[in-house]
Amino acid sequence: MNAFWHRVKYTVQEDLNKWMDKPQRKENPLEMLNQYFLDAQKQTAEIGKLLERQGKLKEELENERQDAELMAMKRRHQLELAEETGEAELITFAQEEVEAYEGRVARLSASIQDATQELLSLERKFEEMKHRVKDMRVRQLQLMGKENVTRAKEKMDRFVKPDQSFSTLDDLHSYIENLGSGRRTTQSHSSMEQRLDSLEKSNAKTQDIV
Repeated sequence: MNAFWHRVKYTVQEDLNKWMDKPQRKENPLEMLNQYFLDAQKQTAEIGKLLERQGKLKEELENERQDAELMAMKRRHQLELAEETGEAELITFAQEEVEAYEGRVARLSASIQDATQELLSLERKFEEMKHRVKDMRVRQLQLMGKENVTRAKEKMDRFVKPDQSFSTLDDLHSYIENLGSGRRTTQSHSSMEQRLDSLEKSNAKTQDIV
């Protein structure tokens, strides 16, 4: 029981140390932080189960001690009866039994005391781990908020400033007006050219007649 208890304890301690000692980058990309948060949640759940199991093992140690105490009490009473009868073999057997159970009670009591301290230490470290996970979640939400704001600003900027060559709406208005003037000028030039061509042709016909 003690060997198994220590294996579980060291497994929990090792997992906690690995997670707590894992470096946290201050400027992680959001995707890395999301993955790290998911991993932390998974490890937190696994370690929580190990701690729960360790608590149950401590209860089993306490049950074993209670059984040993009851048997030690029973053998002491039987030893008294054997001593009253004077049967040497029964006295010797009862004495050995009392010593065995009392020794077991002492060992179990020491194990329970150690287990209680170790469990409290692991639980404190586990609480610290959960606080770190919660802080990580807050950081994740903050980065998500900043990312959303950045994307929203980019979309609004593209809408408000469709052409980077125009710094203001007045510049855009002037550009459109100039485009209109240019078209009218081009159309005007084309009409005048047609009239000149027509005049030139009419003049040529008149000269031919003369």
